[in-house]
Amino acid sequence: MNIIFVCHGNICRSPVAEVLFNNLLKGNEGIKCISRATSLEEIGNDIYPPMKRVLLSHNVKYNRHYASRITNAEFVDADYIFYMDNNNLRYLEHLFGPSKKYHLISEYDDGLEVEDPWYTGRYEYVYSLIEKYVKAIYKKVTNE
Repeated sequence: MNIIFVCHGNICRSPVAEVLFNNLLKGNEGIKCISRATSLEEIGNDIYPPMKRVLLSHNVKYNRHYASRITNAEFVDADYIFYMDNNNLRYLEHLFGPSKKYHLISEYDDGLEVEDPWYTGRYEYVYSLIEKYVKAIYKKVTNE
């Protein structure tokens, strides 16, 4: 199974979702999880420093990140593409057309969009939402 978390720039929300989801995997689920951007603005950049500080404050280990935009091959191979907000969905539909692969990250919880902390500054709040939603996704896709 291939899961992709997407956000606008792949420097705040989606890499956090990727790290948290991969930390939940026990290694035998046959699940591959990556994160990608819908835009080209931040390509090659690492996780945004304020979001790194939040990860560190929660003792979440992560590797150097290189933001990249979702490719056609990744779209084709994906089973699930979890997006953060409706702007991400519009970009995905512009890039690849409508698809049943697209799911709001909170689909298995409260159905709310995840704001972009790059604009709001609410990094801790966004982290808490993503953590909650990633746990719900993990339970759903692993049937736990």
